[in-house]
Order: sequence, then C-alpha cells, then structure tokens
Amino acid sequence: MTNPFDTIARQPIDLPGKGRLDFYSVPALEANGVGAVSRLPVVLRVVLESVLRHCDGRTITADQVRALANWKPNAVRTEEVPFTVGRLALNCAAGIPLLGDVTAIRGAMNRLGLPVENVQPEVHVDMALDHTLTVDYYGNASALLRNMELDIERNYERYRFVKWAMQAYDGIRLFPPGAGILHQLNLEFLAPGFLTRDGVAFPDTMVATDSHTCMIAGLGTVGWGVGGIEAQAALLGLPNYFLTPDVVGVHVTGALRDGVTATDLVLHVTEMLREAKVVGKFVEFFGEGVGRLSLPDRATISNMAPEYGATIGYFPVDEQTCRYLRQTGRDEATVAATEKFYRAQGCFGAAEAGSVEYSRVVDLDLTRVEPCVAGPKRPQDRVPLGALAREFTGLLERPAAEGGYGRSKAPADAKSRDAHTVADGDVVIAAITSCTNTSNPSVMLAAGLVAKKAVELGLKMRPSVKTSLTPGSRVVSKYLEATGLQDYLDELGFAVVGYSCATCVGASGPIDSALEEEINENGTVACAVLSGNRNFEARIHPAVRASFLASPPLVVAFALAGTVNIDLTHEPLGHAAGTGEPVYLSDIWPTQEELAQALATAADPAFYRDIYDSDFESSNPYWAEIPQATGSLYPWEPESEYLKEPPFLDDDLRVSTLAEIRGARSLVILGDSVTTDHISPIGTIGIRTPAGKYLAAHGVAPGAFNNYGARRMNHEVMIRGAFANVRLRNLMVPGIEGGMTLHQPDREQMTVFDAAMRYREEQVPLIVMAGEEYGTGSARDWAAKGTRLLGVRAVIASSFERIHRSNLVGMGVLPCQWPEGVNAQTLGLTGAERFDILGIDDTAAPGQPLRLVIARDDREPETVPIMLRVDTPIEFDYLREGGLIPFVLKKLIDKPRPAPAREKISAFAGSQRG
Repeated sequence: MTNPFDTIARQPIDLPGKGRLDFYSVPALEANGVGAVSRLPVVLRVVLESVLRHCDGRTITADQVRALANWKPNAVRTEEVPFTVGRLALNCAAGIPLLGDVTAIRGAMNRLGLPVENVQPEVHVDMALDHTLTVDYYGNASALLRNMELDIERNYERYRFVKWAMQAYDGIRLFPPGAGILHQLNLEFLAPGFLTRDGVAFPDTMVATDSHTCMIAGLGTVGWGVGGIEAQAALLGLPNYFLTPDVVGVHVTGALRDGVTATDLVLHVTEMLREAKVVGKFVEFFGEGVGRLSLPDRATISNMAPEYGATIGYFPVDEQTCRYLRQTGRDEATVAATEKFYRAQGCFGAAEAGSVEYSRVVDLDLTRVEPCVAGPKRPQDRVPLGALAREFTGLLERPAAEGGYGRSKAPADAKSRDAHTVADGDVVIAAITSCTNTSNPSVMLAAGLVAKKAVELGLKMRPSVKTSLTPGSRVVSKYLEATGLQDYLDELGFAVVGYSCATCVGASGPIDSALEEEINENGTVACAVLSGNRNFEARIHPAVRASFLASPPLVVAFALAGTVNIDLTHEPLGHAAGTGEPVYLSDIWPTQEELAQALATAADPAFYRDIYDSDFESSNPYWAEIPQATGSLYPWEPESEYLKEPPFLDDDLRVSTLAEIRGARSLVILGDSVTTDHISPIGTIGIRTPAGKYLAAHGVAPGAFNNYGARRMNHEVMIRGAFANVRLRNLMVPGIEGGMTLHQPDREQMTVFDAAMRYREEQVPLIVMAGEEYGTGSARDWAAKGTRLLGVRAVIASSFERIHRSNLVGMGVLPCQWPEGVNAQTLGLTGAERFDILGIDDTAAPGQPLRLVIARDDREPETVPIMLRVDTPIEFDYLREGGLIPFVLKKLIDKPRPAPAREKISAFAGSQRG
C-alpha cells in the first residue's frame, strides 16, 4: 500500500542553499478537510508530519493520521501514536549496553544461520561517551588530563567494545571521552535545523538514551529521552509508540528581573509544573513572553522536563532559534532554509494566546521569579535564597519519619569553627556541572564574574570544600578563556576537571577520607551545592546527605561561604583581605552591564566553528591507545569481568509474561518517590556487597572493583546491585537503610539479591510494591533489567514515571497501578503475605482491570482491584515475546534479508592494557 495523502500533502519547496526538495505539508491537510491542524499545539504538528510522511497503510494507517489531525484537547486517551524519528543519539551509560544488546541479537541471528549484517542502524546515530569520567583530581591545572587518563584506564574494555562497534555498525558518529556532554553537543552542533532524506525535507526529530534529551526541545526539535530498550527499536527503524498525549500550554508573560538567572527560572518552573501534575504530558510554551527568553534559557527549561515530569517542554522554532543557530556557527544557508521550511509547515513561532487549543493552560509570569535553590533531596523542592538557612535548620530538627534529619541541634556557625571540623550544613562539594547550566553562557559567565570579584577582594575557599568545573562542551572553555574569567575560577579551585556529566550523575569522586570518616561517625548532614538537575539521596556522594541545586554563580558563592546555613541575601559570605570588611553577595554579583559585555565577547561563532570543525579524536590524548577488533561479531572474552554477552535472549526470558501470577512473594515494599537511583545499581561497589563478593570471588582486587557504571555490561555484577542503594528504605525491614529484605516464610533477613536467588531456587515468583512517582529520575535501563533478572514478574505502584514504566514493559515486567487511596501501607502489608495477580492472559488490553489476591495466614484472602498499566497495543506485542529485545529478534527472524557471508570473529589488534 502507499500513502493515501501523498497527492495532497507532498509538495515541492525551494530552500536557500539546499535546492528543490519535497516536503509533506501539514497545512495541506487542513486545506483538504482532513483536520483543523492550525488549532493544534505546534509540537503535535511536528509529530503529525512524521505520522503523515510514514503513512504506508501497514505500519501507519490513514486512520492514525486522521486521528492525530483531529486531536481533541481533553479526549480519553486510548489511541497510540506511531512516531518515527529522524535520528537517534546515545550516551555511554545506556548506549554501550544498547550496543551490547544489539550485538547479542547479532549473535542469536548467527546461531540461527541468518545474516548478522541485517542488524544495522536504520537511522543516523550519534554517540557521546560522556557519563564515565569521575572527579578524582581537582583544583589545579593538571586535573583534566589526570582524570581523563584514569577514565580510560577504568573503562578500557568498554571503550574497546565501542571501538569495535564503530566499525561493525553503519551510520554511527562517535564523540570520544572529553568531547563533551551529549545534550550540549546536540544543542551546539548536532541538531541540523531540519533533516533531509531521499529528496524530502522534514523537521528534526529524535530520541536518545538519556532523560535530558528533551533539552533539544528548546531549539524547536521534537525529541525526548527513552531507555536503551526503546532506543533499540528506534535504531532499527521502528516507530516509538506512545498514547496520544495531553498537551499543557504554559502561557509566558513578563520578563525576568535583573539578577535573576535561568537557573532560578527553571527551578521555579519545575516546582510550578510538578504541582500542576504534568507527568507524562507534553508541555508547550506560548505567548508574548517566550520571545524574551534567549535560546539557552529555553534549553535550560526544556532540559529539566524530566524533573517536572513532562515528556517534553517544547519551544517552537522562531527568530531566537535562528539567532542561536547563527551564533553557534551554523552556516547562513542552513539558517535561512530552516526558517523558510518551518514557516511553510505552519510551525514557526510560539502560538499567540487563544490561537491554539491546549488540554489546559498554566500561567508563567517571569516577573515573579526570584533567586532560589532546590533541595535537599528533590529538584522540585524550591527554596527562596533568603529562606534557605531557616528551611535547613527546620529540616535538621524535623524527625526522619517526616522527611527531616532528626538532629537535635542547629548547625554551628561555620565561620567561627576550626576549618578541619565539619558541621551540619557545611558544604563539602561545590560543582559547576551539568549540561542544564553549562550550556548557558549567561550563568557560566556570571559564575566567572563572581569569581573575579571574589578574588579581587581576597576571598578564599575553605580547604574542606571540593570544587570542580565540568563544562558540557569545550566551547565553554573557549569563551571563559577569551573573557579572562577562567583564571579567576582557577584561583578559587574551579579548574576544569573534565568535559562530562561528572558530579551531576554522581561521579563526584572521593572527598577527604578523614573528613568523610568524621561525617559518618557523627551522622553529620554535610552538603553539596551543584548546578545540576538532580539531587536525589546518595546520588552526589554517599557521605553527602543534603544536596542543593543552584545557579553556577550561587555555587561559587556557597563554596566561598562554606555552608548552606546562611542567608546570602543579608549575611556576609566572607571578609575582604586586608580590611576585614564583610563581603556580601551583592558586592560580588555582576551588574547587567558587566554581564552584557562578557556575553558580547562570548557570542562569537568562531568559537563553535573552531571546536566543531576539529578532530574529536584529538580531544582525548589517550583514546588512540585503545586497540580495536574488527569483524561483524564481537569476540566476547569469557574471563572478562566488564563485558559479558547479555542474557536477555536466553530461552527462559523469551516467553510471554502476559500470564497470571500465583503464589508470589513481595521482594520489597517501598514508599513514595523511589527513584531509578534507588532501584538501579549505581555508585561504587563495596567489598561487603553481593557485587563486591562476586568480583572478589572471581579474582578482582577491591581496588579494581570500579563502579557499577563501568560494569553495566556484566549482568552478574549488575543484578547483585539492583535495589542495593544505601538509602533504599524497604518497609519490610523498618529502620534499616540499604538493600535488605526478609525471605518468607522464615523471615530471615538478607540482601535483596540473596533473597531473590533463594526464591528462584524455590520457584517462587516475585512482585515489588511501591507508592507515588515510582521510577523518578534518570532513564536507567538497569532499573528494569535488574528487576527482571531478579525474578520480579510485576511492579504495583500508585504512579509511574514515564520512562521507567516503559522500560519495565520493555523487559517483560508487568506494571500495575493501585486504586486511588490504596497502597501497601493502607492495606497493612508486611511482606509475610502471599499474592496472586489474576485476570490477565494474551488477550489483555490497555488499562485492563486485574485482581490482586492477598493471602494472610490469620484471615481470609482479600481481593484488591488493580489496573494493568500497559498503555499501547505494541507494548502487548513486546510482552508476548518476553520483552522488546526478543520482539526485535522475532521481527528479524520473520523477515530475513539477504546479506553477505558472515565474517569470522577476529582477534583484537594490539595488546591489552593492564
């Protein structure tokens, strides 16, 4: 079949510098009576274009095009949208395991005698190795190279696998360690304005294996983060399916006041939209205030859509977009063609109030935004800057059961104590980090200006504060050096330690061992301040119990103050050298004129061209030392404790999980706001943990354990780290933090892993129970993979974050939802019960009601209604095969294509290190 709309929608267009191309006109649908697309939110018009262009009567039908063209703002959502993206991006955290899973599919194809070269990317792929570097060295000029060298040593085998993959798979462009963070590279370089293929122009659309991919929506690209499991489907050219979304419009008015930063704005928006309950929805910004937001400010807001829970926070392409494309070195022909193309599609410019239908509208008055921070445990917990000391003191005194720290006394005055003694509220980590803020020249230059004034007044940093700067791209260093501000940041200890995510993803590295010992012995609430996007418990550092998100200039200010127990709006953060006069934040805060002058210097397209026209391999001097294997099949090494062939195509996992569950036990019972950091293996591997014991038993010395991130392709390590976070609170073992549970019916206390393995031997199925916002946070595939490999058949939660729910389905785990007002606590569950989940088979439908039967020893069984949170028909196809990876293999088996004869597995070229 062919596209039934081809004759009315496919039209020619002459684009400046690009020549004559065809495009599928979305406005033409309205002109021909298909639907009132001019009333659609702009973000849906872009999605509609993809559905229209790929309509073939088989994968995508004419009815699906009509349904989306006639989207109703408040309809019941039962239809799925098949969204085929134009490109894919991979970070290393999920991207390397994704390549491992795809390589396992090749291995399965080879064992079946089918051509392995059929397993190839069907879309262009960019990959950045940006999550691996740890801040071991800091505060001096040699830190960058020393951290990069250590990064290569720690990830040697993984990087060797990546090098093999680059020659084995077509169409993957690699950015090696040291090139920058994926999302900032995407914003400054990768995003092309629009895409072309086979003589057809179409909007830039993408997904990537990181939840903050949606940063690119600030540039007008429709894109968001998916787990590596979903990304495999996109890589192989399959649509990304999602329920037709609600679209919440954010009406922007006013302008930011002087002294208010983009970080303050995004923390305000995050709090506001969390309260508006936009989880799983599209958000689109519209109104006259949008035009007063710079492109980097928009990108900062879009970046944190996962923190406010939305799939995407979208800003349409407009004049600010074109201005940014020019500033970042894109050629004039591309910019002119981008503007003409989006105008022709009716997708240029933010909607005016009343011109578009939204599911509902939320007002954002920019004049009401004030300086603030967020924390100490969640990014939506905004605190006005002047209220921080009062709020922190209250948290210290509040009982732990009420979200506080249960400390009996307020923190000591940091400025009157011995510098080597740490008290509640002391800052021990101060990091300018994360693409959220390092992509924004205004806040980075403001940080440099604060540092300059502080140095000129003779302010010094306390030695107990670990300081670091990890820009998201090398362009940041270009303009900080050109303005002379990097010298002042260096003098305060904010030397560049890497071009990576670093502290924002928990790779903050060690703090002083004596300091950490004192913190742990005394139960001190030591603090981190970072310009990142997440501050979940135990994420930044195991010894840091309170973490606050703040703008880069405030990170410098708090580092100088040495404590969060301070009102920076009224109290001095230090004293000037020589005079001893108090120095206030207002004394070192840049004026608008100073900031404008620095921005003028930084807004040089040559900086971007110099960086992005260069050889990325040269950004890391140690990369070339890594040898490379060749051939179409990876030579897995049985003795490797970093790389093992993934097990997700084993026979026992390639079975339908659409079946009733009988006689199950609860592996863990969890409360609200359990993040993927709690569920997924993350951080260092302790010698007494199941993973540490496994590695020691296999001859790995404790000093070489590395961390879970580096061992993501060893499922034996990763399964032992699932549900093992040191701050995990399993309600089955009250009063205990960490990965512990009770085995039933003997009630023996043991690690989650040991309990799961015993249940496996006993052939007992497992379930997990949780509260609201289960799976908040990063798109960590191993939060779902570990769940499945532990033997968990279903997760019952009050609500799920979008990516984790999808990942559970992709791994063959059933996500189920409690009724309103019901959860494990209201039912009085202790974990001693036995459970059946009834009412499910291969004929199940989205949102199907199920029955949870609870059997207690001392009473009659109780039946509780729950809902199956499998949302789209394609997800049932995944579950029938045991997950998305077996589903992809089945599709390849069913439709094999001829390919060249298989190559033999080749040995690695060069010797191995270590």
